[in-house]
Amino acid sequence: MDGLGGGPKCGAPWKRMSKEELENQYSPSRWVVRLGAEEALRTYSQIGNEATKRAQATGRNLLDVPYGDGEGEKLDIYFPEAVSEALPFLVFFHGGYWQSGSKDSSAFMVGPLTAQGVAVVIVAYDIAPKGTLDQMVDQVTQSIVFVQKEYPGNQGIYLCGHSAGAHLAAMMLLANWTKRGVTPNLKGFFLVSGIYDLEPVTHTSENAPLLTTLEDAQRNSPQWRLKTSPAQPVDPACRVLVTVGQHDSPEFHRQSREFYQTLRRGGWKASFEELHDVDHFEILWNLTQKDYVLTQIILKTIFQES
Repeated sequence: MDGLGGGPKCGAPWKRMSKEELENQYSPSRWVVRLGAEEALRTYSQIGNEATKRAQATGRNLLDVPYGDGEGEKLDIYFPEAVSEALPFLVFFHGGYWQSGSKDSSAFMVGPLTAQGVAVVIVAYDIAPKGTLDQMVDQVTQSIVFVQKEYPGNQGIYLCGHSAGAHLAAMMLLANWTKRGVTPNLKGFFLVSGIYDLEPVTHTSENAPLLTTLEDAQRNSPQWRLKTSPAQPVDPACRVLVTVGQHDSPEFHRQSREFYQTLRRGGWKASFEELHDVDHFEILWNLTQKDYVLTQIILKTIFQES
């Protein structure tokens, strides 16, 4: 079958793929190695639900806190035992191809991080078809402004996102904070198995509820935006970690590597990690474990250990 964008000189590899192959590349559950696709998705939901129930059961939390006026603009804040104004905050954005997922089943990392003195914020946003990509980016921006205003004495805000959530977190590299009237104390980004160029997704079935046009995709693609009009880091010391699972698809690998390279060229303090022997879902659900390599990387980054 003909590719989507002509011959081999058309640039990005995905443009030479058949529609079927592109669909395959952007279907993470087809690349799991230990479980079947449906079982992997079920396990992911189950682990997320259980981790969230455990986090809520501690009572050290504020749930469904409104960060905006919209019905879906809520967040949950989980605190460590020793609460103070001067906590580091990790703010997490869930994945689900901008059309599924929930803050109510996404508190994977709360236990290990709060145990070490980090407050964790899990953000809800209006997924498609209710929300558009532009609205989601705006909501995520609002949520960060809210955290900064509520906790101005914070010891750093670290953004973490998985899959579509990594895209939303990455868009914050381009945010106009001046327009928001507050500059958040952003100290780091943890981008986990993300998508940074949205154009390929517009050619897959995942775009059906999103209805994303090429213009929408480019406007909301941090990879495209940073390549065409590079943004300077607000804080040169702000770290950006781009991670991908060994068993993520080749397209997810390409997206992560190219975004990392774009960040480095733009002067960002970026690093890249391919996490050994994990797939698109295990890379996140393993954050329930304190000894997991990504949990340790996050903690070392927050507490500035080498």
